[in-house]
Amino acid sequence: MWTPSLTRDAETTEKAAEIEPMLRRNIPFNTIREQDGESGNRIMSTKEMLTLDAFEEASEIVKNVTANTELIYSEYFSNQTGNKVYLKPENMQVTGAYKIRGAYYKISTMGVEDRAKGLITASAGNHAQGVAYAAKAYGCKAVIVMPTTTPLIKVERTRGYGAEVVLYGDVFDESQAKALELAETEGYTFIPPFDDLTVATGQGTIAMEIIKELPLVDYILVPVGGGGLATGVSTLAKLLNPKIQVIAVEPQGANCLQVSIERGEVTTLPSVNTIADGTAVKTPGSKIFPYLQKNVDEVITIPDDELVVAFLDMVENHKMIVENSGLLTVAALKHLNVRNKRVVAVMSGGNMDVITMSQVVQNGLIARDRIFTVSVLLPDRPGELVKVSTVIANAQGNVIKLEHNQFYSTNRHAAVELRITMEAFGTEHKGQIISALQEAGFRVKAVHTNLG
Repeated sequence: MWTPSLTRDAETTEKAAEIEPMLRRNIPFNTIREQDGESGNRIMSTKEMLTLDAFEEASEIVKNVTANTELIYSEYFSNQTGNKVYLKPENMQVTGAYKIRGAYYKISTMGVEDRAKGLITASAGNHAQGVAYAAKAYGCKAVIVMPTTTPLIKVERTRGYGAEVVLYGDVFDESQAKALELAETEGYTFIPPFDDLTVATGQGTIAMEIIKELPLVDYILVPVGGGGLATGVSTLAKLLNPKIQVIAVEPQGANCLQVSIERGEVTTLPSVNTIADGTAVKTPGSKIFPYLQKNVDEVITIPDDELVVAFLDMVENHKMIVENSGLLTVAALKHLNVRNKRVVAVMSGGNMDVITMSQVVQNGLIARDRIFTVSVLLPDRPGELVKVSTVIANAQGNVIKLEHNQFYSTNRHAAVELRITMEAFGTEHKGQIISALQEAGFRVKAVHTNLG
């Protein structure tokens, strides 16, 4: 039986010996491609960023502000999927997300004059905190434009790092337009949240850590909003080992990368609708799009209801809070049509307000049939309610809400309705409770659960 371990065996050591010299040398992109028998053409003309030398430099610089987020082997998700699943917990960073990497590295490459002008950016929250934290480390002023829909916890934490917060627009794209306007009128230096090769290089340091720790990784799953993280991770992964499959994961209601790749050009969605607020982006970055086209192997989209269940799985099995955008890769694990592969899911962030958290937990319990509601019809006479409650108690159900409707029928002596919301162990137990009520002679049907 396979035992999860990151200890290097002979095969892993051999692969590491092949990769590690590349991490210490300045081998340009086209040299690696030529060694792999490919065309060797550069995607863009830049020489400074998205090269091994730049990734290595960024990896050293971001260590000044990042936590060591070692891979976590997940027995639960491995058993669920038939693969060897590891989690990259970027939700454990000091700012609660990976964005500190790109923000800090970007600011580190700027001149003193540009920093002195003050920094500005637009963000749904995680990049905001990354820029605010990095600006504070460099002693710079930071102004952050955030959508009005940004969770309160992200707004307050951004302010807590000393940044000035401007709430504007319903989605990221509107906030970014406002930030660019303020940069022009006030003279601030704009820090792009994703459409920037330097920022993407900083984000790609995640791949450096993954491959150093797990050289034989087969699949890396990366959440996508604008595409900066996926650009950095996929580019470095392909530089070090072109056989690594990099899967981009988007919300179904904000699948701008999927649509853009299908059309072969950067495409703006007419609207976005998802609970994954950190990835609610209508347009992928135009500067980084060629890298995404080249290096991303597949795009998977996830419906919101799967994120709800993934949140519950993460809390119960790993005791970690991961925001909806960070759960995209976790939900995508069951969409991989492979077995016995080493898979790393990058969990990008964990900044979620308590109200959203409680709603997600409730909906997750309902989706798993751990909470459900039934409508029971019974005659309006003394003792009937006791009979119903006795049947439920004997079946080990736990009633948490009860509604009694005497006006269900014009003849209440013939039938009144009880709507009973109760806890169960899951779908099988729910079926057993409903069967027990039916066997006791009650007319029962499952109905929509409303905990409000």
